[in-house]
Amino acid sequence: MKSSPTHFFFKHNSMLLRILIFILGICSINRSNLCCDQLFATPSSFSVIQSTLKQLKIEGYFSFKNFDHVAKDFGNRYHFLPSAVLYPKSVSDISSTLKHIFDMGTTTDLTVAARGHGHSLEGQAQAYRGVVISMESLRAPVMRFHHAGELPFIDVSAGELWINILHESLKLGLTPKSWTDYLHLTVGGTLSNAGISGQAFKHGPQINNVYQLEVVTGKGEVITCSKEQNADLFYGVLGGLGQFGIITRARIALQPAPKKVKWIRVLYSDFSTFSNDQEQLISSKDSFDYVEGFVIINRTGLLNNWRSTFNPKDPLLARKFSSEGKVLYCLEVAKYFNPEDTPNTDQNIDVLLSKLNYIESTLFQSEVSYVEFLDRVHVSEMKLQEKGLWDVPHPWLNLLIPKSRIHDFAQEVFGKILTDTSHGPILIYPVNKSKWIKGTSMVTPEEDVMYLIAFLSSAMPSSTGKDGLEHILNKNKKILNFCNKAHIGMKQYLPHYTTQEDWKVHFGPRWETFARRKSTYDPLSILAPGHKIFERASLLQQQ
Repeated sequence: MKSSPTHFFFKHNSMLLRILIFILGICSINRSNLCCDQLFATPSSFSVIQSTLKQLKIEGYFSFKNFDHVAKDFGNRYHFLPSAVLYPKSVSDISSTLKHIFDMGTTTDLTVAARGHGHSLEGQAQAYRGVVISMESLRAPVMRFHHAGELPFIDVSAGELWINILHESLKLGLTPKSWTDYLHLTVGGTLSNAGISGQAFKHGPQINNVYQLEVVTGKGEVITCSKEQNADLFYGVLGGLGQFGIITRARIALQPAPKKVKWIRVLYSDFSTFSNDQEQLISSKDSFDYVEGFVIINRTGLLNNWRSTFNPKDPLLARKFSSEGKVLYCLEVAKYFNPEDTPNTDQNIDVLLSKLNYIESTLFQSEVSYVEFLDRVHVSEMKLQEKGLWDVPHPWLNLLIPKSRIHDFAQEVFGKILTDTSHGPILIYPVNKSKWIKGTSMVTPEEDVMYLIAFLSSAMPSSTGKDGLEHILNKNKKILNFCNKAHIGMKQYLPHYTTQEDWKVHFGPRWETFARRKSTYDPLSILAPGHKIFERASLLQQQ
């Protein structure tokens, strides 16, 4: 049979092909640079990738077209098209794919990214010209509950959403201990970061409440790990940004679930008073079950907006309160209970509130179901989607600030660098690191108590004003510059850096352990290229 011109080209011009693929690798895929892709993305270059992946015998399937949806994320700022998307039906599908790419060695520069529900902020779950694994397609194993002993738990696929785990657990009167504020995220996604919310002061983050993991390494090995078994991988993967392996199954701690929640908000005008009360609550043995807070700068009609969900304790005084032109701090707390315990719960709440120093006229309360409280952000999401304001750029900035410098940070940022909070909420609350397990890849400030501060901005597309992307990014940059110049000791949560040197600074003395784990479990740096921590080991990159 006569060889085709394409076959002749591949057979006799392998070096030229490698140079061509190298050129492909340096061309940006974002939408402002599509001409580069149109020029170099020849059918032959894609056919090599397709043909090698099609050799694999898997239960799921690969898609080689119509995958623009995996080239975007919640941040909506980075758009990197892969060469293929794997929709796995089993863990072996993921293992076979990674082993195949690993066995190809340095003759390819293919990378692999695991994508959950797509809530990364800066392209972390994207793989330019690589393979994206759609983890939500992995439904094995099905949820399995074990609640006969003293320590109930659930075995669940890493592609499962936390909201689904909540609903299924409640059928047995159980619930996970620690949450994120938004539950429509995958288990593997939050465990690869940390999973922090208002319960973290009591139970630690989500990575603190995992008994066992199943992980597929960058070599395609399927390894079960825990504190007692393959502990180095277990601790490395928790908060490990997907660098050492793809989590495929997790064993999550459960506890008895409450039915109801008392949800409370109060305001402060003085930051010291606000932070002192927050710190008192997280250090008290008998406290609320959830403690968070907000910074509110120059907002009009604030308390009126609360009335859709909360009821003021004193409606007359609440009407007289004005938030316009002020920097205010909202303490948000919640107490879980069952209906039969209502009198005791109310009494306990009164005692807790009596020890706080909030503005009395701003006390607002609500009573909701446990599910309504935990899934509260999804309600806001639906409203924004109806208005077309959800799928916009989200230049979020999440910082961990040591307690000793929180006042310096607040004095400079709230009211000086930031003059309003119209672009989105600013969360602020302390967590006690003594509740956290040691040895994970999660990086935090050195002190025992630190504050999570989350600037959750939304940018209006095409705007060049204060609500535009460039303006918000400049504000973020000013905040980071201040932290660096003032030696605040800040660490980024959901970190994003563009050079390995910056990552080394981020990890500090823990970089050596992080790099060792990378060379052990993903020696070719195939996994999670979107973080830009390690460069893919490939001959193509050397030519």
